[in-house]
Amino acid sequence: MDKLLQTILEPMLDYPEALVITSDETTHKISYKISVHESDVGRIIGRGGRFIKALRIVVSSADRDSSKKVFVDLH
Repeated sequence: MDKLLQTILEPMLDYPEALVITSDETTHKISYKISVHESDVGRIIGRGGRFIKALRIVVSSADRDSSKKVFVDLH
């Protein structure tokens, strides 16, 4: 899943080298934390939060094999 996030996010960033994706898994959830350069934060959020919402939908849909809830957070 980290690779999917990286593939989606890297081309749209001005500073792709600053992209850091970490994951934290518990018994009931998987949480992906995305960290980018401060000038790229607006690109990840998108107008009205549309991009980050769409990204969350894609990630949760791609991980349908698991019964765990999937979260994507921007830090």
